Amino acid sequence: MAFNNTNTDILVAGAFAAFTVDLLVYPLDTIKTRLQSPDYKRLFTHASTNSANRSLFRGLYQGIGSVVIATVPSSGAFFTTYETTKTFLHTANPILSSGNLLLPAPVVNALASSTGEMVSCFILTPAEVLKQNAQMVRKSSSTTSLVNTRSRIFDGGATVTALRKFNSPAQLWRGYTSLAARNLPFTAMQFPMFEYLRAKIDTYRESKGVQTGSLLESGLVTALSAGTAGSVAAVVTTPIDVVKTRIMLSAGGESEEAKEARQTAMREVKALRGDVERLQQTSKASSQGALAIAKEVLRREGVRGLFRGGALRGLWTALGSGLYLGAYECGRRYLEGRRAESGG
Repeated sequence: MAFNNTNTDILVAGAFAAFTVDLLVYPLDTIKTRLQSPDYKRLFTHASTNSANRSLFRGLYQGIGSVVIATVPSSGAFFTTYETTKTFLHTANPILSSGNLLLPAPVVNALASSTGEMVSCFILTPAEVLKQNAQMVRKSSSTTSLVNTRSRIFDGGATVTALRKFNSPAQLWRGYTSLAARNLPFTAMQFPMFEYLRAKIDTYRESKGVQTGSLLESGLVTALSAGTAGSVAAVVTTPIDVVKTRIMLSAGGESEEAKEARQTAMREVKALRGDVERLQQTSKASSQGALAIAKEVLRREGVRGLFRGGALRGLWTALGSGLYLGAYECGRRYLEGRRAESGG
């Protein structure tokens, strides 16, 4: 799809889209993180029934400040790199004697999105690590509730609490490999599917004579295509996301809750043998590789553990990707049209 946008257009549109989506779908991401945490059963379920307790739904915007700050430049960097790389590959892509291109369009889109993701992940990793640790900070019902979430949306208390767990800034980049390992296959799957679906929908609407070319239509078609592609890619990559979550949570070291549990376990070793083993595994997480963590999750929780939060992730990714790329497309086209009107 040809367009005539400057890098500033792409940066502004990407930042606007990221900020909008963060505010809307962040609560679902918080719940997903807690579901995938190794402490999920102990912190967020009733011991007697194994059903979720109220703590699972408290402080759903904890840690959002750090993400908003990092998401704006990381999203801008992703889209700038993606569009630039895609344009370069399309231009440099040689035509074979058979008349076909050397690199098919899905390969070009996958390479461009993967390149953009590598750049984006480097910027986003510290905020992602801090965010996920902040999402696990427990607050009492007297300080946080669903009713007063709006007034506390940028409450930095949980973020500051999480930040104190890190002894050096280098710890904030722990998890870059796991974040990239999740996002690279995700984007490599999502963007070729997204571009394919969008082209098919545009072709179908054009053949039916109902295509208007309006800004709203472009945004809705983009949102539908991106949401569908994103949900499929999200479910498929859930096991990688589970491992990434555990690596990032372990980067902050032992939590206050874990310290209390360990002290109790030391006093009642025989009665709490299971907790001792769990805490030993948690303490080893920071030195474990991704494969070792995946094997441990599989051993202790089965395949179900590797896909924990997959349905929720698919749901919020469908919503988030649809809004994200839909808002980006609308913003990009709006800025392009406005500059054309002014003769810029």
